[in-house]
Amino acid sequence: MPTFIMLSTLGPEGSRTIFENPERIKGVNDEVEALGVKVLHQYALLGSYDFINILEAPDEKTMAKVAMMLASRGTLKTTTFVAIPVDDFISGIT
Repeated sequence: MPTFIMLSTLGPEGSRTIFENPERIKGVNDEVEALGVKVLHQYALLGSYDFINILEAPDEKTMAKVAMMLASRGTLKTTTFVAIPVDDFISGIT
């Protein structure tokens, strides 16, 4: 399955929710996984972004659905990238 990197930034309401109920993070992961996307790794960050997630999804359409579902709540903004393994990248350009 393709790998994706999702960076997210919480809005004021999202920050409040996490501060009051930190376990909500795991609840969102469960919702994401129910849509067929596997959360491989997740880290809280300091700086311009609040979280980075390494995800596996069947395809770009599924990942787009997850990104839109999260964005529709209005509590965070996401930026998502396709992650290409280096060996696949090299074989694709040679």
